[in-house]
Formats: sequence, C-alpha cells, structure tokens
Amino acid sequence: MTASFTEDALWMKARLFINRAMDSEVHRSFDEQALWASLGLEVLGKAALSRVSPLLIATPDEDGSNLLIASGLVEGEATFHSVQAKTVFARCAKAFRPFSLKEAKLIAAGRNEYLHGGAPTIGPLPPHAWWPRFWAQAVILLTAQDREIEELVGTDRVSVVEEHLARNREHLAQRVEALIGRAKQRLALHEQGLMTARQEAEWAATADPSAGLGHHAEATCPACGATGLLEGREVLSYEVNYERTYEEDYDVWVNLSVGSDYFSCPRCHLVLDGYELLDAAGLDDQFPDVGSMADYPDPDDYGND
Repeated sequence: MTASFTEDALWMKARLFINRAMDSEVHRSFDEQALWASLGLEVLGKAALSRVSPLLIATPDEDGSNLLIASGLVEGEATFHSVQAKTVFARCAKAFRPFSLKEAKLIAAGRNEYLHGGAPTIGPLPPHAWWPRFWAQAVILLTAQDREIEELVGTDRVSVVEEHLARNREHLAQRVEALIGRAKQRLALHEQGLMTARQEAEWAATADPSAGLGHHAEATCPACGATGLLEGREVLSYEVNYERTYEEDYDVWVNLSVGSDYFSCPRCHLVLDGYELLDAAGLDDQFPDVGSMADYPDPDDYGND
C-alpha cells in the first residue's frame, strides 16, 4: 500500500492543515485560515474512511492496480490517486452520521470558488459564524476515528474549539425556535382567516411539505402537536423476520431502522430539514419502517444456493 494514503499519514496531514488554520489572524487572514481548514476537513474525512478501508478513498483505474495497491495486495511505485472531495463527503455522510453532506459541500464550494474562481473571499459568512459550522462537522469525523479534539489541535487550543461548538448548538437551538415560532404564527393567521391573499396562496403552495424520501414514519409536530411525517434516506440496520402461518407457509417481513433526515407537518407546514435541526427539536434520530425481502435479503441465505 502507498504509505501516503494510510490512516495515520492522512491523520497527520489533517492535523498539519487544521493547526495552520488555527494560527492567529496576526499571521493569517481569515480567508487563509478557512482555506487551510477546508482542506483539513477533506483530509480528515479521508482518514476516517481509510480507517475502515483505504479502498474507500481509492480511485479505480483501468487495470485495477490502484485498488490493489490500496488493499495492500500489491506493492509498487504507482501513484495512488484518491477520490474527489465531493465523494469523500458523500461517503462520510452515509457512514458517519450525523455528518452533513450539505454543510461539507458549502465549505468545499467556498474553498473552490476562492481557489479557482474570481471570488475575493472564501465565502459570505463572517468568522464567528463560519467556524462553529466547520467544527460541528470536524468533530464528527474525529469521533469516527475514536479520537479527541485534543489529539487534533493540542491542549492549548481545545477551549477555542469548544467555544465554537457551543455557539453552533446555540445557533441551532435559536434556528429551531424561530422555525417553530413562525409555524405557530402562520397557522394561527390561517385558522383565524387573517392571511392576505398572497399569504394564503403561499400557504396553499406548501400544503404538502413532505420531501418524498424513501422511508417515513409518523411523529408528533413540535410546533402544533399534530401528526407529522419523519423521513429518511439511509437504512442503518435491518432484521429479517419469519412467522409460520400454515404448515410450510411463512409470513416474511423486514424490520428497518432508518436514520432521520427530514420532518414536515401537514397542519402547520413546519419543515425541519437536516439531522441537526431534528436533534435540536427533540425528534428521534432514527425510526422503524418495514422493507421487502427483495431489497433486504436474509444474510443467512448467502452461499446456500
């Protein structure tokens, strides 16, 4: 395996980039700090994936040598190419909940525009808003590697990170409070007939605020108490069940555990889009659903043909 793409090598590089990002603004502008941090987040994601298997960050080539080198089956001098940042973040979002693909893509987009486009700054957010969002994602990747903040930034800088994380939690709580308050307000105006024609048209346009994701379950709305819809994309685990009905006949079903991604309420039209908002609102981080044997075969059946 190419040594540069082992978990330890990637971890050391992530540490280097992120500690450069935390240098004082006397030495680095915020744009330069954010540039190093965004590069560090990508490498930190690669380290987390490589911890599971270097194959998760290897780019396949025509003869398969890249994957063979990543697997450790082949030694060689060939250049080891890794997947792009968008692929790293997409895989991290699936493997390491609640890592947010949306937040990571925004961080990467600001970096790319700053590096390759004409943007004079790395993004529209000021430092006090950018850093809490960055660290909220970075610490998830630390957890995926069974590491602590201190290991990444050193003892002297832990308090800085913790302050950013505290502000992020406060921001999420305020955002959820605002969304719930607005949903209550709009519902009251609608039910009392006090909406303008334009407001009624906007209300009618969101009569079905669901996202249409692959899995869903009922949940109590934190704004109005009605029955809303909790939705999710990823199946976290499943269990195949059998029940004998008559002689050789069986009922078969699959119990799923699905990660929560989205909530909507058809009564007050509240929408909470993203795990972080759902968590701040006190909604469950996963929910049960039922699947088909065609999609989720019994693992005990493999190799028995």
